[in-house]
Amino acid sequence: MITPQMLKELESCTGTNEIPADFDAFWADRMAEADAVQLDYKVVPSDVPAYPTCEYLDLWFRGMGGARLYARYLKPVSAGPVPLVLRFHGYPGRTRSWWENSSFAGLGFADITMDNPGQGGRSQDVGGFCGPTVSGHLITGLEGDPKGMYYVRLHQDIRILCRIVRQLPGLDTSLVCVYGDSQGGGVGLATCALNPDLVTRAGILYPFLSDYREVWELGQDQIAYEGLRYYSRWFDADGSRADQKFRQLGYVDTLGFAHMVRCPVLFGSGLSDDVCPLPTQFAVYNALGTQHKRHLLYPDFGHEEIQAFDDELINFFWKGGEW
Repeated sequence: MITPQMLKELESCTGTNEIPADFDAFWADRMAEADAVQLDYKVVPSDVPAYPTCEYLDLWFRGMGGARLYARYLKPVSAGPVPLVLRFHGYPGRTRSWWENSSFAGLGFADITMDNPGQGGRSQDVGGFCGPTVSGHLITGLEGDPKGMYYVRLHQDIRILCRIVRQLPGLDTSLVCVYGDSQGGGVGLATCALNPDLVTRAGILYPFLSDYREVWELGQDQIAYEGLRYYSRWFDADGSRADQKFRQLGYVDTLGFAHMVRCPVLFGSGLSDDVCPLPTQFAVYNALGTQHKRHLLYPDFGHEEIQAFDDELINFFWKGGEW
């Protein structure tokens, strides 16, 4: 149980992991690389039967390194342009079911949700990473140049997807929302940070990929964060390279992206979360660059479906930061 004193301490968290001094310039260069990739995509009917209210589509496109990537695309039948939700899934696993994603179509939003490469879906992982790939995508590529890490490439692939979104017919790109929970929350905030002229608002639930060093120092480098412990035990047993590697992980830390977020953010945390430590979540929320943010707390919930947060998204996506 979180006491009032514990909550007060959480509300003052600022984070532990070092963010590289060239963070913003690093990502400007990575986005320029993604922008230089020629767009190659197609939208085709999925294997879901056609319905009179919604189209269920497969979106295939080429990402970094020529990888063939996949996203589910749900588009409500409408006489005019419809707003869009870019949804990002948790770790590990593919994008959620057509049924679950249909909730956004029911609100009148199109929904695009990409399979992250190498996480069980239909997106191709072309590999080529330096160092261990035996456990956890967060340490994949950690032995090489920072720009070769798994999540760097993923954010570049999402940049390409955002470019495609601007070309798809029938979308109202003046209202593009992001939704993500856990890994999807961390990836969603990075998407807001790196595509500020596209994303209008974001619903973020207990973001993973946040404040790696704090996770490690709390001894909570397990479950989703287990890669940190495996790396430490197998590849840095004496801890001599810890500072260097945490600094490198700073390039893909949600804590680093937070200051670049400008859109309104509805942020949720279950105060019984034992997967993504609460100090890391609060540090990310406190670092958000937007002045339009709200943190909803759910004392009896952990790292799980929080229906009350889902319901809050309805008005938020339509009304934004009007609190």
